[in-house]
This record gives sequence, structure tokens and C-alpha cells, in this order.
Amino acid sequence: MIDTTPYRQTLFQNAQALLEIDSPTGFTKEAAAFLAQRAEKLGFPCSITRKGCVMMTIPGRDPSKTVLISGHVDTLGLMVRSITEDGMLKFTLLGGPIVPTLDGEYCRVHTRSGQVYTGTILSLSPSSHVYTDSKTRPREPGEMAVRLDVPVRKKEDVEKLGVRAGDFICIDPKTQVTENGFLKSRFIDDKGGSACMLTLAEILSREGRKPACNTVLFFSVFEEVGHGAAYMPPEVSEVLAVDMGCVGDDLSCTEYDVSICAKDSSGPYDYDMVGRLIRLAEEKGLKYAVDIYPQYGSDVSAALRGGNNIRGALIGPGVHASHGMERTHWEGLSNTLALLLAYVEA
Repeated sequence: MIDTTPYRQTLFQNAQALLEIDSPTGFTKEAAAFLAQRAEKLGFPCSITRKGCVMMTIPGRDPSKTVLISGHVDTLGLMVRSITEDGMLKFTLLGGPIVPTLDGEYCRVHTRSGQVYTGTILSLSPSSHVYTDSKTRPREPGEMAVRLDVPVRKKEDVEKLGVRAGDFICIDPKTQVTENGFLKSRFIDDKGGSACMLTLAEILSREGRKPACNTVLFFSVFEEVGHGAAYMPPEVSEVLAVDMGCVGDDLSCTEYDVSICAKDSSGPYDYDMVGRLIRLAEEKGLKYAVDIYPQYGSDVSAALRGGNNIRGALIGPGVHASHGMERTHWEGLSNTLALLLAYVEA
């Protein structure tokens, strides 16, 4: 059995640090810089691809083989589409958030000039004392807008602030860690998995442990729109994606398990890799679940569609209410971290 308890605080700190950084897909430079700084502190070589993905390389005992572990730090978000005559911001979606959950959420608008304005995402019928359809108006992008926390009364007032179409709107994640071990926040998909990867790097660095072969920790930045890890270094022979495990319906995964995905919308994962991960989980006494996610895609899906000659698998902590108000538990994160450690050392 692998005891990850000494790294509980480290893992939660890593998750909170990542969740504090606004990084909707396409607006991830700050998250990439944070990861590059952490790699430097840990003593591992790091580079950033032209697309903005971060590659942290951990030398292994056998340099003839290279495996890649992929998580993504891009999140769901919004982008300014237009400005209404009364100074509200209409928006388009980045990725696939559950839009009704956005009604009433706080947000930050980042302009091209570097200004940041706070605001609130609202239905266009936001008051029950004014609008007869306040409870029934559809909560969808065309029926909602952002109210800026700036005294503006018309479109021209907003334009003078430097706000324009194409500016990113970042949703407040509302991150909390409870005393009994729950992490609840937006964007645990996939900053929870990325925190597991970062903690893995810290364990290897602090304890002087070497993975069995050269290991690249790859933090992608366009996963939420389908092409995050489409590019792989040519020396990589297999890819393990660390993303969220789904909870609900007829699935066996819970917030306390590490999920091992056998198949998602892109098809089955590599038979031998999945079998190896199951054996490792059983040998280490981990709580795990094997499931099929028909409405899911991962960085492995993008890598295979990109023509990379790899085999791939997918694991991650069970996350409830994905793409909404998400939640997982220390046990799910811990089991994921332990399986990652077992994988790289096997």
C-alpha cells in the first residue's frame, strides 16, 4: 500500500493555487508560468510549446523509453461577444459549462490592455419584482449577460473602459476545502488531476525517487475545446491522461475512488495499459472503479486523433457534478496520486 497522507496538505495547496489562477481555454499564460516556476524549484527541466502547453521532464532509470502523463489546466469560461445598448456584456461559451449554473455567478473580465473588471453573470430577467418570466426565462447564452461592477449606463461607457468583443470572462471558482476532506470548486476538471501530477513531481523531487523511465508531465491548455494534447514529442510511446472520473447514473465511480476509464466517446483505451493500471490498483490496495464514459473525451483522444503513434489510458479522481459546481474528496485524489506513483515506478 502507498501512503500519500504526508502529502495531503501539499496536494490541497497545489489544487488551491491552480484554482486561484484564471485560465479559461485560450487564456492560460499565467497558469503555464506558474507551472514553469514550480518545475524550476523542483529541479526538473521544463519547456512551453508554441501552443502554450507545459512539459516538465523527469529523468528515469531507463532513458530508452519515454512515457507522458497529461493533465489540463485550461478551464471552462466565457468570452465577450458584444455590448448591449445599456452596457451589459453578451457572451459566448468557452467549452461546455452547464449554463443554468452560471446564473448569479461572479466573474472577472480581462481586457486586452490588462485591465480587470469584476461582474456578475445574470439572466436578462434578473428580478422577480420586475419580470414576470424571471423564474421561467431560459438560462442559455442568448438570454443572459454580464453586469459589470462599474458605473456604466450605455454601450459607449463600456467601450471607454477598453472592454471589447474577444475579451475573456473568467468565472469565480468559489474554491473551498472542508474539514472532512472535500474539495469543492468549479474547474476541479482538471485542476484536481493537475494538482495530483504536480504533487507527484514534488514526491519524486523531495524523496529523490526516480521513475522507471523518462517521464514527461504534460499540462495541456486546449483540452476543453478538443485539441489539448494533439501534439506529442516523437519519443513518447504511451500517454496516461489524468482527468476527472465521472460520478452518477449507472457509473460505479465515487468521489472516493480513482477512476480507470475503459472507453469514452473516442473509443476504447489501450487494453494492456488499462489492465496494467487495474493490476497496480489492486496490488497497492487502492479504491478504484472501472467505467465507461460515453459523453467524454480526453487528452489521449486528442493525441490519437493528432496521428501520434502511442498507446493511451485515462485515470482520475471521481468528481461529482462535472462542468457545474464540482466536488471531489481527499480519498479520490489520494488514490489517484498513489496510482500515478505506482505507474511511474512500475
